[in-house]
Amino acid sequence: MATYITLIHYTQQGIQNIKDSPARLDAAKKAFQAMGAELKQWFLVMGQYDAVAISEAPDDATVAKLSLAIGALGNLRTETLRAFTEDEYRKIIAALP
Repeated sequence: MATYITLIHYTQQGIQNIKDSPARLDAAKKAFQAMGAELKQWFLVMGQYDAVAISEAPDDATVAKLSLAIGALGNLRTETLRAFTEDEYRKIIAALP
């Protein structure tokens, strides 16, 4: 499965209802599982973003569907990055002409 890093900003609605966020996180984990993906780690962070999530999914389309479905709830905005493991990185570099 592919690895993804998601950078998260709470919306005004999300921060106003921050006490509900642990239940929302649990629901997100279930949504990932239902689509054959896994939300591996969740971090509350300080700085430019409010949280960071590490997930694995079978493909980009699955992650796009999850991001859109979760974002449609109105509690957060996301920016998702495809992350390549060290092994994947080495294969990519080795395949360069």
